[in-house]
Amino acid sequence: MELDFNDVNPLVATVARLFASEGKAKEVATLAHSIPKVLTTRYESLGGDTYYFDLSLQVPYRLFSQLEPELENLQESIAVKMQLVLRPYQHDVLREVIITPLLSADEGWQEKARSWLAGDNISNQGRVRSDNVAPKTCDGLLFRSQPEINLYQAMKSTGISFAPLPVFLRGGHNPYRRIEPDFVIIKDGIIMIVEVDGDTVHHETPLEAHNRITMLVHEGAHLERVNASECISPEAAAKCTQKLLQVFAKLKSVRT
Repeated sequence: MELDFNDVNPLVATVARLFASEGKAKEVATLAHSIPKVLTTRYESLGGDTYYFDLSLQVPYRLFSQLEPELENLQESIAVKMQLVLRPYQHDVLREVIITPLLSADEGWQEKARSWLAGDNISNQGRVRSDNVAPKTCDGLLFRSQPEINLYQAMKSTGISFAPLPVFLRGGHNPYRRIEPDFVIIKDGIIMIVEVDGDTVHHETPLEAHNRITMLVHEGAHLERVNASECISPEAAAKCTQKLLQVFAKLKSVRT
């Protein structure tokens, strides 16, 4: 068997599925959002044609900045899994996986860079230190999936006050904790946490998901979980937002 170096998508897709079954969100995000390219490094004809190659994975710079602290471990993890998949291809030998930022220069990038240096558009939104990275962007903000972006746009159109993927810390004498809920909405004196379920490969049991948010729930925040299928389109996200607003109305009526 020989690997088709002109189309490595089947290899990348297979490895991504294997990582997804293990709940390895960073590996899946890297593979799913990368442009893969084979770099042939050596060829040997003794005992049969053997090709030694590296696999380059170019990812968007926002995703790369989240992966960089664990880059070496991540490259090794993907390489080991790919070598398992490539065992039937005895004449195609993977040397290493190389993850790099995708080269891009959008129009007006220099002006944007100068604005950043001047302090414009600096965001306190989460840098996503958890295992569940946020590879997508909208309006300069980070998101983990398209359903989250759809819900963000639907919420923005209503005029309510909310924060997408904010950072919450708990210090003091208790163990340090940092969490990044999908959304926090404030309305009528009520704080609501909204978690979008089913849109990532990050495997959590209901107990693990509950424990992650308890530091806010115990302070009086209300938790609502919605399924990604409820935000699969802009129209669906608009209906989901109206449902959340109805929950606010019920909570307000109970307090009065």
